[in-house]
Amino acid sequence: MSQHDKNKATVKKGLLVAVTLGAILWGVVPAFAEEQSSSPSNNVALQVTSWLLTAPYGTFKAAYAIGGSIVGGIVWIGTGGDTEKAKAIWRPSITGDYIIRPENLTGQRPLHFVGKGE
Repeated sequence: MSQHDKNKATVKKGLLVAVTLGAILWGVVPAFAEEQSSSPSNNVALQVTSWLLTAPYGTFKAAYAIGGSIVGGIVWIGTGGDTEKAKAIWRPSITGDYIIRPENLTGQRPLHFVGKGE
């Protein structure tokens, strides 16, 4: 197996893990938000939950961003320095949220794993 094939496999695995984590969060966040009230204990629970979820989420987001940076660089080199084509990969992979905030868990603020293209 060539190094290129290994890199592609690694990126695919990272994307699969990121999509799986996103699907899990998609199901957990609305359920958690429904139970939310304004008591101090719930605020602490939201903060702790956001910290705990940020650890794996941030790791996968960082891996996705690094993978996107590498793929964007390959595209940039492969297209003879076409920055716009590379940015089409860099922007969505590098931008977005790297941490989960309590507002994301309550539904007050959307969580963006993939950033906006423009």
